[in-house]
Amino acid sequence: MEKINVKELNDNVFETIGKEWMLVCAGNKDHFNMMTASWGCLGWLWNKPVAVVFIRPERFTHGIIEENEFMTLSFLGNSEEARKIYSFCGSKSGRDLDKVKETGLTPVETDNGCIGFEQSRLTLECRKLYKDSMTAEKFLDKDLLQWYGAKGGFHDVYVVEITNAYKK
Repeated sequence: MEKINVKELNDNVFETIGKEWMLVCAGNKDHFNMMTASWGCLGWLWNKPVAVVFIRPERFTHGIIEENEFMTLSFLGNSEEARKIYSFCGSKSGRDLDKVKETGLTPVETDNGCIGFEQSRLTLECRKLYKDSMTAEKFLDKDLLQWYGAKGGFHDVYVVEITNAYKK
């Protein structure tokens, strides 16, 4: 992975996050997990390049995010192989199996000790800045509650500073 200036990014975020998806990974070389996310934002806040990541508390990765200051967002591309990896990492839990072994991903340590993947076309290393929890009461457009059903399962929202960016 080659380190680049985050301001050099020119990806269409609607395509990159909404159609390509990403792996959200937290932890270090001794203990980490990744999961697929297709919701998120990239932008500028508090005079910093940021991402906004949405993670349900019941996800195994959520606990690892809570234990660590940094996380990575890895974009594998839109190939058939990438789609298989995204589908697997979005439907299987790291509580039950070794996702690296099952997917063939090659972990790479980032500058801050996080994990990215050799196969990623783009990896963003991020530091947590802010967290909030979604609740039904906070929704101004109640029609959006259909995404959650009667049981809830609301996401936690993390605003993270993009501290490093790496391209393949």
